[in-house]
Amino acid sequence: MLAIEITEVASRAERDAFIEFPWRIYAHDPVWVPPLILERREFLDQKKHPFFEHGAATLFLARRADEIVGRIMASDDPRYNALHGSNVGCFGMFESIDDAEVAGALFEAAEGWARQRGRNEMMGPIDYSTNYLCALLVDGFQHSPTILTSHNPPYYAALIEGRGYRKTIDFYAWWLENGVGARERLRRFSARLRSRQTTVIRSVNLKNVGAESERLRRVYNAAWSENWGFVPFTAKEFEFMAKELRPIVNPDVTLIAEVAGEPVAFSLCVPDINVALRKINGRLFRFGLPIGLAKLLFYKSRIKTCRLVALGVTPEYRRQGIAETLIFQSIETVMIKLGWSGECSLVLENNTLMNRFLQAIGAEKYKTYRIYSRRLDEEK
Repeated sequence: MLAIEITEVASRAERDAFIEFPWRIYAHDPVWVPPLILERREFLDQKKHPFFEHGAATLFLARRADEIVGRIMASDDPRYNALHGSNVGCFGMFESIDDAEVAGALFEAAEGWARQRGRNEMMGPIDYSTNYLCALLVDGFQHSPTILTSHNPPYYAALIEGRGYRKTIDFYAWWLENGVGARERLRRFSARLRSRQTTVIRSVNLKNVGAESERLRRVYNAAWSENWGFVPFTAKEFEFMAKELRPIVNPDVTLIAEVAGEPVAFSLCVPDINVALRKINGRLFRFGLPIGLAKLLFYKSRIKTCRLVALGVTPEYRRQGIAETLIFQSIETVMIKLGWSGECSLVLENNTLMNRFLQAIGAEKYKTYRIYSRRLDEEK
């Protein structure tokens, strides 16, 4: 057996090789969606991404006989550890051929990097923090990933568990195909809220993205503060994400609930741009021409699916029908008027109220994602 060489990514060429390696893993996967290479470069640029103002990360490549056979990212978020009283590093962006030796070498490198920073536990898959792409798909492999969700081969779970990692928590993805029944079930909640005349539901104002993103950030940090794995968005991180999402945001289904002019809840529902990204193989330009961009715009206009990315209500305004009303209005616009179907994800397995609610309105739980963790002082 040829030796495995693990190297730290140190050049632009190595970074691009890191980004492009998944094309080998998913060459025969009919549901995989190639990432947009320009976006991945931006995401991994330590001079541009605001995560690096407080956190750190390193990329590793695995080679056998000069052929790339795997990759992994190790990251450290001191803000997360300070908030949770933990001492954890994270692994993310894990991709590997089906080989336990390759996976083990990658994890050894990532764990060693975390140990050098004084961490005694490793958790993942998490790209930087739980505010970004995270969790391993463990059920529902036959379905294409929607925007900002992960996808991986079934054998990854065995590779990760073979290293000694165990389940920490699961997330669910729910699919709602027909909004008619859901709309009827939600009418009474919406009517009850309107009768109180205390809450105003409005569309997000895309002409003032800076101010709106700050309003949403405040709600997010309050609404998610008690959730597993929560780490607050910094202003620059949220602004970075808002800038990325702005081209696909539909203001009719990105809604803000306000009481006396102050935001208390929001919902973010976006067209599933992955449907279009599948057609351009990660590139907007070919031979110097915007061929991929033209394809992207063409297929974007034909998207008939969406994803409810976020729905949050600040603690003091929960159980007042606000969340139900936000979903009701989204269903009215997206599913009834536009005729789309869509996904609601990622929902924590211990979010009993939301999981029961989605089941009650006719959604189907069709995917499961998992976060793993391992003490670094345990025997492998």
